[in-house]
Amino acid sequence: MTRFAVIAGGGTAGHVLPALAIVEGLVDRGHSIGEIVYMGAERGIETRLVPPTGVEHHFFDVVGLQRDVSPRSIVRNLSFVPKLLRARRSALRVMRSDRPRVVVSVGGYASLPAVLAARKLRVPVVVVSYDRTPGRSSRLTSRFAAATATAFPGSDLARARWTGAPVRRAIRVVDRERDRRESRERLGVPADRFLVAVIGGSLGSRVLNRSVLSLVGESSDDRSLAVFHVVGERFVDEHRRDGGIERDGSDGIWYRVVGYEERMSDVYGACDVLIGRGGAGTVADVATVGLPAVLVPWSGAAEDHQRTNVAWLSDVDAAIMLEEDDVSSRLTTIVGELRGDADARRRLEANARALGEPNRRGAITDLIEEVAGVRS
Repeated sequence: MTRFAVIAGGGTAGHVLPALAIVEGLVDRGHSIGEIVYMGAERGIETRLVPPTGVEHHFFDVVGLQRDVSPRSIVRNLSFVPKLLRARRSALRVMRSDRPRVVVSVGGYASLPAVLAARKLRVPVVVVSYDRTPGRSSRLTSRFAAATATAFPGSDLARARWTGAPVRRAIRVVDRERDRRESRERLGVPADRFLVAVIGGSLGSRVLNRSVLSLVGESSDDRSLAVFHVVGERFVDEHRRDGGIERDGSDGIWYRVVGYEERMSDVYGACDVLIGRGGAGTVADVATVGLPAVLVPWSGAAEDHQRTNVAWLSDVDAAIMLEEDDVSSRLTTIVGELRGDADARRRLEANARALGEPNRRGAITDLIEEVAGVRS
């Protein structure tokens, strides 16, 4: 059987969601779901997110290299090479049978078996790099790539092409003016309030959570404000202990707390201002939809890549960057300023949306088809 593409990588939602966006983009171009195979890790979130899509999948026992020198990490690192070689053999068996025209690496340690197998079989590889400062996996695999699709312009990766980021179909088609009412109905948000949505990344953010508690407390009597807060599943109990109690708005602010929210297109369609981190996925969504956003880069990100991601927006007045050290003291003020300045919100929205044009157009799918030999 000949397949069109193998999509390889995973481990975290930051890799798997772009992979699923690529699958959707290929299906939108007329490639059947049966022409696509996913390869990932047995312990990654892909084991939960990929099977419901109907994409054929193979999950391998691979691990990533740990940076710390604890005994547990040393033991795990010793297993890296043997597990990688076994996974490569498994990927070779699948790909010899399927004969894909292209392998698309979405990054993470789970991408390596398929990339190495592709090199052995002389199958062209497209590496997808999301962050403005590429990670170790992207730098390594791009050396073997026929092309590297980058979310940001000006990359120094080998054979880089700026295609924008892979973004899920539901996000690409959001129209905030058209979708506002129905999105609020689905989320249960009051129709007539100014809505601040807070998203701390796939794992949540303690820094944002505690700062939002201050915002809610200082605005407790405000009957025209609503806050929809995705705290992260690991922080739900802690947040409640810290005082993060939902409020129905009957005597002041409306406040909703959820651990995880799958309906991000509705969150984006409903909100007036977004508060988030600086991960590549959040930055891509802000640009794709055109969201007035306050973004707080995670200070612990490798090579400070979240700051670099956010700067792509903030340097051209397409988002407001707020430092972690300042978020607790300044968040309420900044939200108040944006709330009172509709022109500023429209400016952020327009500037962000202009940067997101390649994401909405699906330029990354063009490149994949070109490397696979079906587009000139």
